[in-house]
Amino acid sequence: MSERRNSRAGVRRRETDVPRYAAAALYTAFSVALATVAAWPVYASGSFLLLVMVSVVVAAAVVGVVAWRRWSGWILAAGLLGAFTVLAVPLAVPSRLTSPLDVLRGLGESFAGVVVAWKDLVTVDLPVGAYRNLLIPALVIFLVGTALTLALATRGDRWAPLAVVGGLGMTGFGLFFGRTSTSAPLSIGSVDLPAPVETFVGLGALLVSVLWLAWRAQDERARALRRASDVSAVPVGSGRSRADRRRLALGAGMLLVAVAVTVAVVPAAARHADRQVLRSATGPERLIAEAVSPLSQYRSMFSDARSDQVLFRVSGTGAEPDRIRIATLDAYDGEIFRASGDEGAGFVRLPSTRDAGEGRPVEVDVEIVDLDGIWMPTAGHLASATFEGDRRGLLADRFYYSSDAEAGVQTADGGLVEGDRYRLDAVEPATEDLASMTPPGVGDGVSGGDNLRRWVQEHATGNDGAALQSLVEMLRQRGYLSHSLAPEGGPTPKWAAGLQGYQLQPSASGHSLARIDRMFELLLEREDDPRAAASGNFVAAVGDDEQFAVATALIAHELGFPARVVVGTRLVSTDAKLSTCEAGECRAGDLSAWTEVQGSDGRWAPIDVTPQWEQSPSLEVTQQQDPENVTEVRPDTVEEVVPPEPVQEDNSLDDDPRTDDGVDLAWLWASLRIAGISLLILLVLFGPFLAIVIAKAVRRRGRRHDADPRSAIAGGWDEYVDAGIDAGRSVPRAPTRREVAEAFATPSGTLLAEGADRAVFSSEDVDSDEVEAFWRIVDDERRALTRQRGFWRRLRAAVSLRSFLRFLAPRRSRRGSPHRDERGKRSTALVDRDTT
Repeated sequence: MSERRNSRAGVRRRETDVPRYAAAALYTAFSVALATVAAWPVYASGSFLLLVMVSVVVAAAVVGVVAWRRWSGWILAAGLLGAFTVLAVPLAVPSRLTSPLDVLRGLGESFAGVVVAWKDLVTVDLPVGAYRNLLIPALVIFLVGTALTLALATRGDRWAPLAVVGGLGMTGFGLFFGRTSTSAPLSIGSVDLPAPVETFVGLGALLVSVLWLAWRAQDERARALRRASDVSAVPVGSGRSRADRRRLALGAGMLLVAVAVTVAVVPAAARHADRQVLRSATGPERLIAEAVSPLSQYRSMFSDARSDQVLFRVSGTGAEPDRIRIATLDAYDGEIFRASGDEGAGFVRLPSTRDAGEGRPVEVDVEIVDLDGIWMPTAGHLASATFEGDRRGLLADRFYYSSDAEAGVQTADGGLVEGDRYRLDAVEPATEDLASMTPPGVGDGVSGGDNLRRWVQEHATGNDGAALQSLVEMLRQRGYLSHSLAPEGGPTPKWAAGLQGYQLQPSASGHSLARIDRMFELLLEREDDPRAAASGNFVAAVGDDEQFAVATALIAHELGFPARVVVGTRLVSTDAKLSTCEAGECRAGDLSAWTEVQGSDGRWAPIDVTPQWEQSPSLEVTQQQDPENVTEVRPDTVEEVVPPEPVQEDNSLDDDPRTDDGVDLAWLWASLRIAGISLLILLVLFGPFLAIVIAKAVRRRGRRHDADPRSAIAGGWDEYVDAGIDAGRSVPRAPTRREVAEAFATPSGTLLAEGADRAVFSSEDVDSDEVEAFWRIVDDERRALTRQRGFWRRLRAAVSLRSFLRFLAPRRSRRGSPHRDERGKRSTALVDRDTT
């Protein structure tokens, strides 16, 4: 009889294992699918999809063999290591499948990539495709993650719930290593859902994990009932009771509320927040922020000792670009125009190739001669950069490029050095027609001074691209080129030697607001002078590209155009008056600066800003009598006056502290927004658990402070029973208080049962001191019930709903005669079962 029963139990166990394996496989499959969607923007290539499919199949096969043979976890780890060794080169480093020696090198890169490829992945522009060994992190995630998730999900012990860690970890890989920007909003009628892909992936991973955990708990309960039925003479029903259905409805309701809050509130709250991912904290931003602005060094390039020096050489067999860009400067603080270096600029490392968009393909070979610093000459929309020479590996690893700024920086050992060579493959888009552009509007930023604003208002014929073009042409015609402070009549500087008929006019360097506003003050004064109209000479602003590029950017800002300043050189130009590199040699004197403005379509248009030099500013001045200042000579009190130190107007190394009379509270709003979003996420995730803890505390307080002492003691007994049920203790069917205390087996349980019975059934009076003494014992017993379990069991008991749901159970047993509750007790009607 016993053998038949054991045989029947074994067959039933094997049959009941099938749903668990099926659920584990289904949960793992959903987790892999969501992880693939999340990681697709990182790689976006067929190689990635092939890697996912093969690694998932291999991982499932390894787990199946280990489970079938009942091997240990060490065998599983060894199998995964062997699978990684076999799959690494063909799937993750396919470029090494050229020769046996390259395969060995690829294997070394694969094992090295397990440690270093994660860092490289967040410094390379997305998508990375199959670049170098950057598929190694994906291989590790999908091979090891699939194996761990599946292996844990099929277990029948307490380690099984940890499978959700593997599933969520695979999904988090794509989210954390992805782009700094979210997916495009999804429009459903009049409702826009921000970040739909990220929301779908996150909610999908959460829902799948919660549903699997809920099914797992229900399955374990059914297994416990079947085990009890196999070893007991009394049959135990496994059907769903009304309490089970209520519990299911309550859990589904909480889940739906959490999903609704997440979909409705979190995207709206994070609509204007920056997405913080791992690549947000990488790149050369610190070096860019600390570097001296190339525009501040612009004037020094035209000194006699520097102007003829070759900075770099360009050559190529294919089509050459029109311009070589050295630096893009997009931030102006009123003193210096510099590169912001923030995450909006997006300086990341390049994969082997990237999609450069549409335009004219160009290629150029660049050799550095005397150009130092971190800024690296580039051209157009860069597709790839191939480095040569002894430092090619170092240069490739330390090259960062921003597709938004269309500029590159080189951080290898402080930047470029003489002899560095590389080839650029790029696409040069068609030049935008400035006159046809419309302004998208600009946000906060530094605006021009009062004189610039007045000059724009007096001459602007609108606020579109045609009006901006007209203003820039007028500014260039009424400006005058000057690269130095050399006094008139002195030796002619080298930069002016080739300008026939040029009359030297001194001008100061710098591009601060004061310097620019002074230019427009002179322009307005000249325009107000009647002799200017009589002579037709309105030239008054003296300077070079440094000042005029910034002035044009400020004018564009007044009209609503985002603007930035570019420092670089021209290889060809339709304007013969603009300097170009001769025979591919770009000298310091060929350096130029121009302004780029952005239209409403997001495209940038370059604007040449170099002022004319044919017509010199008028030398006519208003004759005025020199003022007579009476000087009183007092020899006894004559003191030597030391003149103040000269001030460099745009010294980028100036560390003098600046006082600020106002209080900048911009950080406060950003901090409050981050804190609010974080608090909202915490409430969504942990709010239901916190609500359970609070509800239990309110219930306990109500029982303890009941006005009737007898009810307070009865409530203390109920609190003791509830604590035992939440801790997983078994409660006998239709028990007495003594039977419950014996089942719980706590030190003072029997004493509590006797005290509760005496308070309920005895006619003796009960005072408040007895209530306090009884509740002190209850508190000690509650701690004893949870102290015997580990930390996670105690945490699980704290958020358990079993003590609430026990009152929802039917008050009559399904089998046997109705049981009448003992006076002063509650009916439990719970089946004696193992709940641990």
